[in-house]
Amino acid sequence: MNAAALLLISLVIDAVFGEPKKLWESARHPVSLMGWVVERVEIRLNQGGRKKLKGVCALAIFCAISVVVGAAISAIPDYGILEVLCVAAFLAQKSLADHVGRVAEALRNGVAAGRIEVGHIVGRDTAELDPSGVSRAAIESSAENFSDGVVAPSIWYLVFGLPGLILYKFVNTADSMIGYKSEYFREFGWACARADDWLNYIPCRVSGVIFSVAGGSMRAVRIMTRDARLHRSPSAGFPEAAAAAVLGAALAGPRSYRGEFVNEPYIFAEGRKSLDADDIDAAVRLLWRAWWVLTALVLGVAFAY
Repeated sequence: MNAAALLLISLVIDAVFGEPKKLWESARHPVSLMGWVVERVEIRLNQGGRKKLKGVCALAIFCAISVVVGAAISAIPDYGILEVLCVAAFLAQKSLADHVGRVAEALRNGVAAGRIEVGHIVGRDTAELDPSGVSRAAIESSAENFSDGVVAPSIWYLVFGLPGLILYKFVNTADSMIGYKSEYFREFGWACARADDWLNYIPCRVSGVIFSVAGGSMRAVRIMTRDARLHRSPSAGFPEAAAAAVLGAALAGPRSYRGEFVNEPYIFAEGRKSLDADDIDAAVRLLWRAWWVLTALVLGVAFAY
């Protein structure tokens, strides 16, 4: 069975079952294991001089682990069953939609509840967010994480098999932990941060196009190419700008991280700035339409093999 067919099965498994709570209560999630490895490597290497070079060595270690583990699992003669389950474990469609949907539910019970719930999925300060701020944060998270958690893993699996998918998740996890997060990680995390930018270069743009198709708005592609550069991230701006145009919502804008105010421009500034739980629900519906577009593309690739 070819990689596209295996990916198609994995996409469906993830969409139906997501991340079974009981399973990951009794076993450690692969991404959690990656985080543990990143932490161990960082503690061992991020000291003394030549931190940038040591960060490159850390990236090389993550690459080696990804290739060895991915190749070993793919070589097991089980008709691809374990590989399918591994791929499904690295996809995040249902869990993303569920998490974002819970923000809408909480927000309907009051802005305080909405702040708490959205704080589980975003890194910005949430204590002072108004209903529009909570909604905006949830929508941005849905767009960015669709790229990071669904499209990018799918693309790198199709291109390089399970080693490629594991490497992407390893680098993505390392970037979230050590990539430019503070002066302490600035040199050591440089290699992983740059690698994450490179690995997301194509997926983030593909994600934006998928959102545009899912929303039936080719105008969103124009907005994406116009506004993506306004985002603080070289990757997240593409899916967020496309989603903003489809939903008619202004995203990004002023916010704060760890007490530091960031006065950034709005993406799709002509969109509505007053947002609520209904807008979050619309973003969740867009997520699922985008999933169907991606699944149709993978189906096409499977038949083309």
